[in-house]
Amino acid sequence: VQLQASGGGLVQAGGSLSLSCAAGGSARANYALAWFRQAPGKQREFVAGITWNWGTTVYSDSVKGRFTISRDKAARTVYLQMKSLKSDDTAVYYCAARNGNITPKSDDYKDWGQGTLVTVSS
Repeated sequence: VQLQASGGGLVQAGGSLSLSCAAGGSARANYALAWFRQAPGKQREFVAGITWNWGTTVYSDSVKGRFTISRDKAARTVYLQMKSLKSDDTAVYYCAARNGNITPKSDDYKDWGQGTLVTVSS
């Protein structure tokens, strides 16, 4: 699956931003797509995931209640709506895909997009 992430930018703390991930290629019904992020000097961490077929979602505790992951099957796109952004949310955000259920482990994902930078200014 080819993934193309977009939508990053600079936003003030407390603001909102939406990311998109266009999925090309042969995404199958049993795929899971996820957003990860990596801040400078830190390991890549799971943010949120969604199953392509049923739309089941999983969130990390750090974003639960502030971020929403969704998908548009017709547009073959996964979205991450981010609200109440904090400086700790500053990172490069990556979308990823795997054949199977959502997991929080980046090594479980085979396909990755190029990343989009989100900077939250305080």
